[in-house]
Amino acid sequence: MNPRDAPNQGAVGSGGVASRRSTSRVVLLRCGLVAGPLFVVTFLLEGAFKGSGYDALRHPVSSLELGSHGWIQVANFLVAGVLTIAFATGVWRSGHRSGGVLIGVWGAGLIGAGLFTTDPVNGFPLNTPDVAAYTTSGALHDGFSLPGFLALAVAQLVLCRGGWKWLTYSLLSATAYVVCFGLTSSAFNQTAGLIAVGGLFQRITVTIGWAYTVALAIRLLRRS
Repeated sequence: MNPRDAPNQGAVGSGGVASRRSTSRVVLLRCGLVAGPLFVVTFLLEGAFKGSGYDALRHPVSSLELGSHGWIQVANFLVAGVLTIAFATGVWRSGHRSGGVLIGVWGAGLIGAGLFTTDPVNGFPLNTPDVAAYTTSGALHDGFSLPGFLALAVAQLVLCRGGWKWLTYSLLSATAYVVCFGLTSSAFNQTAGLIAVGGLFQRITVTIGWAYTVALAIRLLRRS
């Protein structure tokens, strides 16, 4: 073998490794295109056909875990959580480490919400009080969910750099997300005038957050 060929072979090898890493990052980022839409479509369909006293305007998405066919929402949480953590890894590998960690917390929150069933709230399931007694499972459900929601809000601020259009979108998205999350929390804490629309505000909050992750995935994929 000609010694002069060695550097060229090394360069080819390095290029192959870089290409594989780039392909892996793209696959991980594409998980961000799937997680949100899959989660939203699933809970919308399940909420529409749940029956048994479930009201999508009044009751939270997590309440879909309760009653008949509750396993569907459990699986929805777990699948979305795994896809989100994969996406977070892609964000990390794209150079946005803080943002990747925050989105990873959101993914972990989804998985925790699936592993631990929520408590009844706002009268669902039927014949339960508006504010039921806390159980260990319900406390763990909230203990995972709340940090996840907050992490996604912070992620929108941390990842806002990149031109005035992206900055404007990120700030508007974060603001709307936080406002709707606050209204959701007030509704589920039995604030008069909001109880009947707590589920609606939560759905708006979740949809805003997922829309941001999809937009972020598209942005990073274009750069890749």
